[in-house]
Amino acid sequence: MVATRLTDGIQKLVYPDDKQEKTWLIKAIHEVLAADKSRVIAAPDGVEWFLNAYNPPLRLLIVGAVHIAQPVVKVAELDAYDVVVIDPRMAFASPERFPGTTLRTDWPDEAMAELKPDSRTAVITLTHDPKLDDPALIAALNSPAFYIGALGSKKTHAARLERLKAAGFDDQALTRIHGPIGLSIGAKSPAEIAISIMAQITEVLRT
Repeated sequence: MVATRLTDGIQKLVYPDDKQEKTWLIKAIHEVLAADKSRVIAAPDGVEWFLNAYNPPLRLLIVGAVHIAQPVVKVAELDAYDVVVIDPRMAFASPERFPGTTLRTDWPDEAMAELKPDSRTAVITLTHDPKLDDPALIAALNSPAFYIGALGSKKTHAARLERLKAAGFDDQALTRIHGPIGLSIGAKSPAEIAISIMAQITEVLRT
């Protein structure tokens, strides 16, 4: 974060975890980064500072190159996400089905280990196949990803949670998974489901 004192133009680089910096400035920096928008703030002495946010790009990791993933990619890219589709089934994860999209055809746990989800990353699983979804969810739960979502019915999600409990995750950790995925807007078509998913991701990011 670059902080500029507006009275004289003096600038300084400030990190959100800088324990040597003033408390009010660190608090303001966290607020600006969370809002993802630069702004002017007033110090306790009344002097105004401009905080210029330099957040890394938002990322969306999609496990499952299924039909619903296609409109999700389009909506996410419109919202300036860097999108990666992960699916070892090359008949699904093909450039013809996902033109211009970054594709990974290694297994989800291997892909996630290289992609390293961070606090600017959302992870969604869409395959309904535990062999593909579960390793990705385990990797996401062990990361600071800001959003984790999994497609499936309530019954499917309950079974998923039982498997993840057996893998060592407690109830508190599992509350991070949004399942069934997406806001409840009565979505039926793949496009509507994509909108509900991206709306929920946005809600979690901004609140």
